Amino acid sequence: MLLVLGLFLLGTACQRKHAEPDSVAETPLPEEPYLIVLGTAQDAGIPQLGCRKPCCLPYQGVPDPDLNVVALGLVAPQQGQNFLFEATPDIRRQLAIMNGVLNESSFVLPTGIFLTHAHMGHYTGLMHLGREALNAKSVPVYAMPGMKAFLEQNGPWDQLLTLQNIELQELQDQQAVVLNTSLQVTPIQVPHRDEYSETVGYRINGPEKSALFIPDIDKWEQWEVDIVSLLGEVDYAFLDATFFDAEEINNRDIKEIPHPFVIESIALFETLPPEEKAKVHFIHMNHTNPLLDPESPASKEVTKNGFQVARTHQIFPL
Repeated sequence: MLLVLGLFLLGTACQRKHAEPDSVAETPLPEEPYLIVLGTAQDAGIPQLGCRKPCCLPYQGVPDPDLNVVALGLVAPQQGQNFLFEATPDIRRQLAIMNGVLNESSFVLPTGIFLTHAHMGHYTGLMHLGREALNAKSVPVYAMPGMKAFLEQNGPWDQLLTLQNIELQELQDQQAVVLNTSLQVTPIQVPHRDEYSETVGYRINGPEKSALFIPDIDKWEQWEVDIVSLLGEVDYAFLDATFFDAEEINNRDIKEIPHPFVIESIALFETLPPEEKAKVHFIHMNHTNPLLDPESPASKEVTKNGFQVARTHQIFPL
């Protein structure tokens, strides 16, 4: 089946038609905690700088406001809390989405920000909290020891600390952070290109459901954790889908960017029952990935096989 899938999708990368996602306003918001997808693209976004391929051309000069870099929001309405997972280059648009669902009369900053690692799409949005921009006051930023040290020891990030724009909260692998009586967040260290910091995913436990967020990881077989078993422990899994297959990166050394291809993840999960497959929401898609387009043959084939593709504005009750 996978061979047929690969042949069916050959040549679809970088061919995209604009598709409007459902509006948050059209979705009744839960009273209990929920996740909201704030972005689905790989670090460099779309259009990517210098890209003249068909996938980027429609967005040159007019970026799609819904194709943000990967991020999740976590809202606890009854506690008046909202958390951001990743501080991306698109943080302005993403916090606008968050404020839209919060429906407050004035702008609300996140109660806290959880970072996964020190690659450009996952932390550089912190710059908008500095004095050249919002000049925020003491926003809690949760980071692993290596990530925390990177921010403390390098400019301009250390200035955010000096001016008390942010307050770093150190995380430890597999140690849960209690956000309130019904929410916990647990970092899970994963193998990745760790030039400046370690890399983590997160398990997010709500009062009734739980989610796994792993936007960046090297091949599944390089991880000592069994992703299939971990999938069985959660209700939603937002998993690395940087590249659909090897066709997208024929001009790069695959060893430098060893993400699990979508077709590899599909093969790994192929024998799972439908209810387990439906937990998988592919996220963190490169600008060349045809899954960014909901109308692409790739997207339709993936969903036909029982899996999901994350879309900005989607809401997941916890």
